[in-house]
Amino acid sequence: MVGMIPVGLSTISVFPKGVEDGFRLSAETGFDGVEVMVTTDARTRSKTRLAEFSKEYDQPIMALHAPTLLLTTFVWGRGPMIKLEKSAELAAELGVPTVVVHPPFRWQGRYATGFERVVGEVAERYGVTVAVENMFPWRTGDRDQRAYLPGIDPSEMDVEHATLDFSHCALARRNSLELAHDLGLEKLRHIHLTDGVAADDKKLFDEHMLPGHGNEPVAEVLEWLAENEWDGQVIAEIKTGKAKTDRDRLRLLAETLDFAHENLGQD
Repeated sequence: MVGMIPVGLSTISVFPKGVEDGFRLSAETGFDGVEVMVTTDARTRSKTRLAEFSKEYDQPIMALHAPTLLLTTFVWGRGPMIKLEKSAELAAELGVPTVVVHPPFRWQGRYATGFERVVGEVAERYGVTVAVENMFPWRTGDRDQRAYLPGIDPSEMDVEHATLDFSHCALARRNSLELAHDLGLEKLRHIHLTDGVAADDKKLFDEHMLPGHGNEPVAEVLEWLAENEWDGQVIAEIKTGKAKTDRDRLRLLAETLDFAHENLGQD
């Protein structure tokens, strides 16, 4: 294998703790760096503060996640195109190679209808990789509300780079190994390491379980990437909100990191 696939930690994994705790706990666990989820916390949007955290905890910022969640509706204004632009601009200023973005909601007007073009233009303008994340249907009963445009599957989009999220695959009833193959090693640039259980009519929430605790073929995807000398990023994005102490949270993070190292063939 040529080089080691880096394994980082998303700062949202330590929620409800803050972004600095994300850097600290990432370092204590032994991750290679962090992905910063841009949120309502001003520190996640501050070049100065993020650079300070990165230096203090010796944790490179591997990626920024654009504020595309409903909870971040007012971050950098309401315009979704501005949110992507600002994320890419911040990434370029910090020397961060990757920006993760969700597909637009159907009601987001020109941004939604021109999304594929916009992604390419922003990536070229700021010199960053914009990796579009797979999402999942919003269902009412058995009916898919088709909330996203151009869709939920980046393998079917005219975009250069993509992020694969295992929890979202579970909700979409999409086999993640098949999605990885459909994306291919060049288009697939970013992995959100997590897990989930296939959705049914009674379970429609995004679980972000520890890898190996759901039924997605997470190990098989990591093994396939390692065997093919993939040169992208793996980022743990799990939920640890029920952990009562840092010690409990570190145990969950360590289990996730161990899972990654084992299945990527890393000592």
